[in-house]
Amino acid sequence: MPTSNNTVYMLFNGLAVVTAYVMLTISVIIADLDISTKGYWGVCVFLLTCALVNLVKYRLDDRMQKEKLYMLEAAKNEKIIQDYITE
Repeated sequence: MPTSNNTVYMLFNGLAVVTAYVMLTISVIIADLDISTKGYWGVCVFLLTCALVNLVKYRLDDRMQKEKLYMLEAAKNEKIIQDYITE
């Protein structure tokens, strides 16, 4: 059983994505369209998924970089304060 909130949200998000893909696949199969149009829809969904994954990864990397920078600045400030106190 997942214990952290982040894991629960990731599990829920993964389940929602799988459900959306299954529903989309069923609707494309049932749709009264040419096979070329269905293929076009499939390629569009694939490219949209790739774009969303890249966007999420970019935002996650940006957040992690900002957190690391904040931690470095905090450690630097703490070191400056410690040096000032010991003088």
